[in-house]
Amino acid sequence: MNNTRFHVVVIGAGYSGVMATNRLLAEHPDVAATVVNPRSMFVERTRLHQHAAATGSATHDLVELLHPRAELRVGTALRIDDGTVLLADGSTLTCDAAVYAVGSGPARVDVPGGERAHSVSDLESAAALHSAIDALPDGAAVTVVGGGFTGIETVTELATAHRGHRFTLVGDPGPGLPDRTRRYLRRTLTGFGIEILAGVAVTEITDDSVQFDDGTKALADLTVWAGGFSVPDLARRSGLDVDDSGRLHVDATLRATNRSNVIGVGDAVTIADRPYIRMSCQAAIPLGVHGAGTVWEVLQGRDPASLSLGFVAQCISLGRGRAALQFTTAADAPRAMTLRGRPAAFVKEAILRGTIRSMQRQARGHAPHVMEGPTSDLVAAQ
Repeated sequence: MNNTRFHVVVIGAGYSGVMATNRLLAEHPDVAATVVNPRSMFVERTRLHQHAAATGSATHDLVELLHPRAELRVGTALRIDDGTVLLADGSTLTCDAAVYAVGSGPARVDVPGGERAHSVSDLESAAALHSAIDALPDGAAVTVVGGGFTGIETVTELATAHRGHRFTLVGDPGPGLPDRTRRYLRRTLTGFGIEILAGVAVTEITDDSVQFDDGTKALADLTVWAGGFSVPDLARRSGLDVDDSGRLHVDATLRATNRSNVIGVGDAVTIADRPYIRMSCQAAIPLGVHGAGTVWEVLQGRDPASLSLGFVAQCISLGRGRAALQFTTAADAPRAMTLRGRPAAFVKEAILRGTIRSMQRQARGHAPHVMEGPTSDLVAAQ
């Protein structure tokens, strides 16, 4: 950091955090960056259902993906103050700006017995689900709650890997998608032998069932909750403006509304005039890129540009061999064009692999310095 003028702390190393770090360091030699992340691995969130089913890997070594000048600090941030970030090990990182890229995790299951439900929202949850389903006897009943993308991908992946079990999906598959796409999803799910229960709400989860508000139930030796996500409470603990769910409030340039040297990117932010942006790498990567530009403008004392973000498609994998690719407008509204079956699966796999290859190319094959545990010299360069 001796030859740099600015130090930036990036909290979180998902898609948006890695992208923000790499863009900053590649374009601005004056900037040094410390990345704080709970693990030394990058988690490919889009493959966690594969991790749970043991049909694919969802992790990569962060040293392969970060810019060579990045310093990776394996740890957890406890609080963001004005110009400092306090870590759980008691050390403090001094910085000129902080990038808030903490991502999201498992949803809070607010029904009796919710603690029994598994998730695929983070690496640890997906690993626990893998162990739990592997321990089930043949013919066990597995119920997945949630008809959105996560629920569909999870239930089809598990059904592909564990053909001896009985699977139920609770929820109407693909809400918001065109009828033609939803019919295809239903046909594919039933083709896997998956029972679909729509129009019911979960009231309780027991050791062997999921209870519904109409008095019926589904047998469940194992329950998976795919009904949403939660975000860490770091922003709230730090006195930053948040919404009811704890997501950081940022303006149209991605600056925190009550602290302009904190820039928010990824799942854990809510953007002025754009209260909903679909959680996806399709959003996280451009948010990271724009966040890097905002950081640089803030460091220069200039007003950053407003975010411009457009979507292209929504893609749902259906086991290893099929998928549904729904093209969208830039505002993420479905268009008439769709791609289904094996061609869609090929396209989705190509996109996922291409994303990682692009990140690896950005890192130029060099390893960032990795630090674990307290250090005394993590201060902003003067």
